[in-house]
Amino acid sequence: MSSVTLSLGTSQASGLLPPQGAFASAASVDSAIEFDDVSLRFISADGNATIALRNFSMTVARGEFVAIVGPTGCGKSTTLNMITGLLKPTVGSVQVMGKPVTGIDPRIGFVFQADAVFPWKSVRENVAAGPIFRGTPKAKALALADEWIQRVGLDKFGNHYPHQLSGGMRKRVALAQTFINQPEILLMDEPFSALDMQTRTLMQDELLRLWSGSGGSVVFVTHDLEEAIALADRVFVLTARPATLKRVYEIDLPRPRIMSQVRYDQQFIDLSKRIWDDLREEVQIQ
Repeated sequence: MSSVTLSLGTSQASGLLPPQGAFASAASVDSAIEFDDVSLRFISADGNATIALRNFSMTVARGEFVAIVGPTGCGKSTTLNMITGLLKPTVGSVQVMGKPVTGIDPRIGFVFQADAVFPWKSVRENVAAGPIFRGTPKAKALALADEWIQRVGLDKFGNHYPHQLSGGMRKRVALAQTFINQPEILLMDEPFSALDMQTRTLMQDELLRLWSGSGGSVVFVTHDLEEAIALADRVFVLTARPATLKRVYEIDLPRPRIMSQVRYDQQFIDLSKRIWDDLREEVQIQ
């Protein structure tokens, strides 16, 4: 479905921003991530072309939390891979901190849906692995790991191994592994989707607490509309493949947010209904 253009005045009044507004501030020195009219095409072995992303523009400010939602398989995770440099645009440009993406940037942290831990290493060793790889002396890295393990509430489990931890505890390890490197940009690909509702809510609160003290930017991919609204400053809605930007929603809910409470706010409920109406149209197209 083609993207919908709204007048700016109407959009601001209703909590919506037109797709063009996603890139209006691209020249700003405050931008952490910039997609400028990006399209991505894959060529299969038999020569057939598949367009994964079409005319996509997005700007993420420094310190901003952005969520991306869309139908299954539309290309949400593709945007993350282009930020990291794992994929290059066929048309258009992607910039990080004002410079074209040419490879993996050490200022970027990534949290996956699956656990990215070394099963033969303890929690302490896993958390310290990033700083050690970046050249931090081992003793200092382990001391930093102890600090972050305590910050995520695992101070009694530093010598445990991943198989001895619950799913929620492993996600706390993943957050500590990421934040210990002080990323300026954090990319998250459905990191909490495999957790039960209670644990997911706790982890969302934990993420907001850690992010609020970091000053970094976050791009969070999710299928969960409530999760997107509760976490983000803006929500980008993608169309069915070939994905393009359909709508941008400004989430004007006060911070700090408590996940178990914000869902009952009337503004939250209204936003959820409007975003679902947009997304439902795209799901029905497939």
